[in-house]
Amino acid sequence: MHLVSFALNGDPRSLAVEPRRTLLDALRVDLDLTGTKKVCDMGDCGACTVLLDGQAVYACLTLAVDCEDRAVTTVEGLARGEKLDPVQQAFIETDAYQCGFCTPGQIMSIAALLAQGPSPSEEEVKQAVSGNLCRCGAYQNIVKAGLRAAEIAATATSAQLAETRSTVGAQ
Repeated sequence: MHLVSFALNGDPRSLAVEPRRTLLDALRVDLDLTGTKKVCDMGDCGACTVLLDGQAVYACLTLAVDCEDRAVTTVEGLARGEKLDPVQQAFIETDAYQCGFCTPGQIMSIAALLAQGPSPSEEEVKQAVSGNLCRCGAYQNIVKAGLRAAEIAATATSAQLAETRSTVGAQ
């Protein structure tokens, strides 16, 4: 067993794992975070996508021991209290899911894309989710959700900037 210390959804965690334990199994079994889905367990479907240091990775292909001193973000870590992340909100607004099984992986891939740049093109959204399979065929709405998430994030950023300016001006 190896003790692995990492940040999980912003909080420090330590976990004793066997060297061959995948991040996916550590999240789902050891940490009871079941939002990250186990489907193919071979890196073919993308349902297990999480962020590792802000980059989208398949948790089924990532060893837990390779997460030492790194930041792991799961779909559970996107929302802030009752406030959904813009990507989560966009998926609801655009009905970008059907069975919902692939949704966490799709959301995490788009979250990684938006972290790289605030205004992705339709083609960039398609590229970002190209490693995520949706067996229900909700791809059109998934792409709409990616574009809508960028709009929501931009509006939130503008509102925060205006609030900051008004607070600074009042002092």
